[in-house]
Amino acid sequence: MHAHNGLDLTPLSGQFSGSLIPPEHPEYDAVRQLWNAMADKRPALIARCQSEADIQAALAFAQQHSLEIALRGAGHNIAGNASCNDGLLIDLSLMNEVTVDPATQLVQAGPGATLGQIDAACQAHELAVPVGINSTTGIAGLTLGGGFGWLTRRFGMTVDALRAARVVTVDGDVVEASADSHPDLFWALRGGGGNFGVVSRFDFQAYPVGPEVFAGLVVFPFAQAQAVLEQYRNWILTTPETFNAWVVIRHAPPLPFLDPAVHGTKVVVLAICHSGELAEGEALADTLRGFGEPHGAHLGAMPYAEWQQAFDPLLTEGARNYWKTHNFTELSAPLVETALDYAEGLPGPECEVFFAVIAGAANRVASDATAWSARDARFVMNVHARWQEAAEDERFIQWSRALFRATAPYASAGAYVNFMTEEEGGRVEDAYQQNYARLKLVKQQWDPNNQLHLNQNISPD
Repeated sequence: MHAHNGLDLTPLSGQFSGSLIPPEHPEYDAVRQLWNAMADKRPALIARCQSEADIQAALAFAQQHSLEIALRGAGHNIAGNASCNDGLLIDLSLMNEVTVDPATQLVQAGPGATLGQIDAACQAHELAVPVGINSTTGIAGLTLGGGFGWLTRRFGMTVDALRAARVVTVDGDVVEASADSHPDLFWALRGGGGNFGVVSRFDFQAYPVGPEVFAGLVVFPFAQAQAVLEQYRNWILTTPETFNAWVVIRHAPPLPFLDPAVHGTKVVVLAICHSGELAEGEALADTLRGFGEPHGAHLGAMPYAEWQQAFDPLLTEGARNYWKTHNFTELSAPLVETALDYAEGLPGPECEVFFAVIAGAANRVASDATAWSARDARFVMNVHARWQEAAEDERFIQWSRALFRATAPYASAGAYVNFMTEEEGGRVEDAYQQNYARLKLVKQQWDPNNQLHLNQNISPD
């Protein structure tokens, strides 16, 4: 079996239980697509793995043929690192099994599982793992970069819930990484990205959540943004850790509870999720509604898994996306003013600036306990430019970078590598702060030749 590009696939196909998809395969164009349309890459071969043995065989094949290696879980990587040109894409999306032990509240997830699959499996037992907020995101990339969402204030980062991982090394060995087995590797996996091996299974601690949460949206006119955020920015840190409310500044989507005249106008949205007593969540939301005169609100008890999908319509695949991110210990008045100045010039109807709240349990973990080091961060900003036409790339990217630069003086240390759109050089080192030197040592042990470099790379050199 030869691909048209000359690769002899016969040795690999004889030991591979998944699908091998070279460029001439009828499914190639569909399978190679990534979430971010800016990343239009054409690997020499896509190996859709179904087992650890498939991963081992794919890694060996890449080394035998000197092929660059890319790893893909669900393909959401904003930087496009979940594929490559002319190399081998190891596609793990078929390895998506999720099992839940309700007695121990432990969850095992394959590297291709999405957050939606994990939420569904856990909620069958009224449990949840603290993951992100877009159900089509893959658990692998989310976890390896740190991971945060609605439950982070209460339960910590996704890496804080990680209890163990099975890893296929670049040499083809399979190892268990945990606090008791290869602890340095386990430490590095908890935020250090895909630098150290191919994770074939994640083991998480889940927590009782739901089945209903108090959740929804309060939408204020942009003209009230300064007043609303002035009240919000300190108040949110006084609320129980079961409560979370993120700030989203954007043009109003056509939400049915808003007057059609509001659709397309600039708004400030406070998105709420309370995983404690429903009545407490309602009271907190009432306080928040009083920060201004909202255009409208949609609030109430709803299934947690449903709320986890609420933002999916705004994050569909196929658009062009560019992100920039900072951490903050506080939303200071100058920071809010600066962000609003730039939000005044939102370049398109799908763009947004959001501030996520991660203050709480994540802050009570030592900064050197996991590779994710930004344990003083209480807010994470994402500047999310999103548009459809390639001809508009420069305008949207420049707006994002300008807002990023303008808010940099107020940022705290570290950065969330999953929100880095491009290779940002020294910023990767800055993201890990004092943990970077130790990460380099782990990299030298597990991937000394940097075969896994399509990531926010930690060089062994």
